[in-house]
Amino acid sequence: MKCYELQGPSGIDGLTLVDKPVPEPGEGEVLVRLRAATLNYRDLLIVKGGYGSRQKFPLVPVSDGAGVVERLGAGVREFAAGDRVIGSFFESWIAGEPSEAKMRTNLGGAVDGVLTEYRIFPKHALVRTPEHLSDVEAAALPCAGVTAWSAVVKLGGLKPGQTVLTQGTGGVSLFAIQFAKMCGARVIATSSSDAKIERLKTLGVDHTLNYGATPDWGKKAREWSGHGVDLVVEVGGVGTLNESIRATRIGGTIAFIGVLAGPPPSNSRLPLMVMQQQRLQGITVGSVEDLKAMAEAIAVHRMKPMVDKIFSFDQVTAAFSYMESGAHFGKVAIEIG
Repeated sequence: MKCYELQGPSGIDGLTLVDKPVPEPGEGEVLVRLRAATLNYRDLLIVKGGYGSRQKFPLVPVSDGAGVVERLGAGVREFAAGDRVIGSFFESWIAGEPSEAKMRTNLGGAVDGVLTEYRIFPKHALVRTPEHLSDVEAAALPCAGVTAWSAVVKLGGLKPGQTVLTQGTGGVSLFAIQFAKMCGARVIATSSSDAKIERLKTLGVDHTLNYGATPDWGKKAREWSGHGVDLVVEVGGVGTLNESIRATRIGGTIAFIGVLAGPPPSNSRLPLMVMQQQRLQGITVGSVEDLKAMAEAIAVHRMKPMVDKIFSFDQVTAAFSYMESGAHFGKVAIEIG
């Protein structure tokens, strides 16, 4: 089988296509023929060596993949050959609260990921693909989808009539918009591109802000929403946290996810967060149970992930470069095989 491998944090050009034998599933394991993968910003950080020390090398990168069951190991009766499946981001986090042990097996970082034609999964780490989704669309779910689900639904607890603010047009943010509208909430979305803002409006976004033209977008979001938004899906990180605090109502929540916006400003508004009794909720994807609950909701609502561009398996470096450019609107996908 063919797979991509990193020998170290050597950047996009360090991705090497190698040949390996197709593995055999053991007891309780499933061999999946992967059909598609999608990229997250975290995958780009890992390739460039900016994601800490937990990743192993050599490493098959990328966490999000979907495919078809090829063979079953002994004792597996939950699936059959030909079933379409999605692999969970954390193989050992089946359900319940997170722990160090549960979060140790993150795909494409601590263990090999999905940029390969075949991969062994433990049976408990697989979820059936919603029938209305293609393999490419299903491959968008494990990291970006579950992260947005955790931020908006599971931990964010968004209710009908409430207001959520999202940032940018990456996979997590677009999923968050879709889940917020599914919940009956209002959405304020930010972007630095007027062209992308027009596309955001087609998703049902209620109000948009160009953060390049409106640097005090947090204040403007607070004014538009009345007393402040109920939930911010914070993908920028410390670089955008000040404006997120300004946007959030007293008692509201900031779902803290990303590291996209650079270093923190010197004039921190953290004291304002304390004074307004806001909650800063860290989000790190979710469990297999969360992936399953989200997939079921997506199936009921016939929701389709936003896929921006699809690359072939021999265009992996181009896919990473395209994502790095920031030109994408939604997920960057790779067809495998």
